[in-house]
Amino acid sequence: MRDDDTIDDQYAPEDTTGRSDDTPSSVQVGVLRGAAATRLLRTRLGALVNPRRPARVVLATGVVSCLGLATFAGVQAFPTDPVTPVGAEAALAERAQEEPASRGHDRTLATTSPAPVPPTASPTASASPTATKKAKPKPKPKPKPKRIAPVAGLDRMQMDNAVKIVKAGREMGAPRQALVVAVATAMQESKLYNYASGVLPESQNYPHQAIGWDHDSVGLFQQRPSSGWGTVADLMDPAYATRAFLAVLLEIPGWQNLPLTVAAQAVQVSAFPDAYAQHEWLAVEVVEAVLG
Repeated sequence: MRDDDTIDDQYAPEDTTGRSDDTPSSVQVGVLRGAAATRLLRTRLGALVNPRRPARVVLATGVVSCLGLATFAGVQAFPTDPVTPVGAEAALAERAQEEPASRGHDRTLATTSPAPVPPTASPTASASPTATKKAKPKPKPKPKPKRIAPVAGLDRMQMDNAVKIVKAGREMGAPRQALVVAVATAMQESKLYNYASGVLPESQNYPHQAIGWDHDSVGLFQQRPSSGWGTVADLMDPAYATRAFLAVLLEIPGWQNLPLTVAAQAVQVSAFPDAYAQHEWLAVEVVEAVLG
């Protein structure tokens, strides 16, 4: 009797092995065919009802028999030509060759196709404070007064004074004929130069272009402060002197119908009343050049 409780079958037929060996009983049943398998099954079943055998032996023998039947049925279900160990080793070897290749292929994809890294925007230089500030528009230069070229034989200084007379009269709203009378009078009285007086040293404190000695007469129209024409400072200003002359001229009734020399004399009360007539056509040319 063996340690694994396998009992020799003393009632087995002569042509079968009645004792256990190293081959499990399930395998023995599986390899038996035909009448031998039938006799073995009958022997096992007969032992179950033999009263002379101990209960433990009968039970063990029955369990082994049932397992043998199950194994027999399972063996019959499989093909009669099982895969040989040599074929199995070849299949395993082929699979072992495929698996490393697949793993290596996966790793190659993982290492050669990294996730795209989004490009980082290069830092832009911050605008300097001076660049962000809007450039202040340059102030437009004031238009320079148009300097009218001298006409009627006048020099630059004389022409500039004639322009001042015409502009002052236009600001007053004086008509063109009044401007001609004013220019002709200045040509006769001062030759269109702004005179100071040697008798009135104060007059020399103001811009002037010549000095005369005819009493206290000053300026373009040789007006006398002592006669009430104005202060020395006022009369040395060409614009003021013009307004003072025209204010009196425009008050004379019918001055427009008077000859130029008569109209001028009515204002100036000169010792040479006919002297103004000689400048009439030159004065017309100057006024036309200024007014256009």
